[in-house]
Amino acid sequence: MQLSGQRFKLRAWITTRLWAQVLLGMVLGFALGLALSEGAGLVGRDTAEVLGLWLALPGRIFLALIAMVLVPLIFASIVGGLAGASSGAELRAVGLRLGGFILLTTTTAALIGVGLAQWLQPGKALGGFAGSAPADALEGASQTTTPSLPDLIANILPANPTASIVQGDMLAVVVFALLVGVSVTQVDRARAAPFMALMEALLSISMNIVKWAMFLAPLAVFGLMAQLVMRIGLETILGISHYVLAVLMGLALLLVLYLLVLWLLAGVGPLRFMQAAGGNLLLAFSTSSSSAVMPVTIQSARRLGVPEGIANLVVPLGATMNMAGTALYQALAILFLAQLAGVELSGAQIAVVVATLVGSSIGAPGTPGVSIAILISVAGSMNIPVEGMVIILGVDRLLDMCRTAVNVTGDLVAAVLLRGIGAAPG
Repeated sequence: MQLSGQRFKLRAWITTRLWAQVLLGMVLGFALGLALSEGAGLVGRDTAEVLGLWLALPGRIFLALIAMVLVPLIFASIVGGLAGASSGAELRAVGLRLGGFILLTTTTAALIGVGLAQWLQPGKALGGFAGSAPADALEGASQTTTPSLPDLIANILPANPTASIVQGDMLAVVVFALLVGVSVTQVDRARAAPFMALMEALLSISMNIVKWAMFLAPLAVFGLMAQLVMRIGLETILGISHYVLAVLMGLALLLVLYLLVLWLLAGVGPLRFMQAAGGNLLLAFSTSSSSAVMPVTIQSARRLGVPEGIANLVVPLGATMNMAGTALYQALAILFLAQLAGVELSGAQIAVVVATLVGSSIGAPGTPGVSIAILISVAGSMNIPVEGMVIILGVDRLLDMCRTAVNVTGDLVAAVLLRGIGAAPG
């Protein structure tokens, strides 16, 4: 009888907590991926590839549902958050503090990446690596050029917002939403009321579709994790463990730093934070997209006591521009490539690398291949051979999952720190 009661409690616990379902799906997916990987030898490579595609189907549907409403969700959230501000001074306070937080944490993260790379020397552990990257492995990345700083500044304003939406340029969507939101605060409220009613309805409809997508989340995590492990295999991870562990150590340090700041400045302890946002971080880890889990991040921020207006404004901005985990990863990856090729960088060159990566991680468009293109561009400017890029590409998906969870943590920390400004509910 007691055993039956414990089973009932376990079943109820799993079926009522999304984070528990996601964690279970992740563990089962990892186990299935190992069983179907090439190293296990249970199925052939072609069969495993087909199985992986079917296993990942729920995850692709989940991500497609989120992507379908992502633009209206971000646009309505930012416009609503700005319109809900009680004064222009409040908007300036939110903007300045958020900008300062992003700049400070992103720079700190890049410096952590540099420090770990200099200390652990992960590239020298593979000193015998003499191969070259296959042409097809870097073909897509090499075709993506990184714009110069003046071009990047000039292109911040979207000349054609419709084209930006089609191309998935979320930075342009955010800038357009910011301009519209600020403009709404400058016109008569009676005239803006119908537009704001439309934004509120659009936000509610988008969040409802996201709620439907959440039912697929555990199955999506299971399939995506299984496909990932099947493709890269455990041997690949172990073979370049020095590089992987260096990146994971850096992301762990950044995560601890975030939690420490949250505890000291906002009085929110790690346990309370994980209770409110643990499922959110697991979902971010599984999907590798801070934008895809943005609706869940907003809900987590609300559970942490962030007013709706602040959450609807800060979280979408953070999901697009607050990429400290990415800056850390890229800084460490550049020095890894240099060590792999035996190139010694001076202090001035490292400073240029940090400044470039901080700017690119904040302002680069969120299109596929841009992160790798930035690495290739920076490496080329420092005369660092890119043959080792094939190693980085091999485990990029795994590390992307980890840095996404850290990036989402940063978004939540920023929202909690700004909650005292007290935007009115939007």
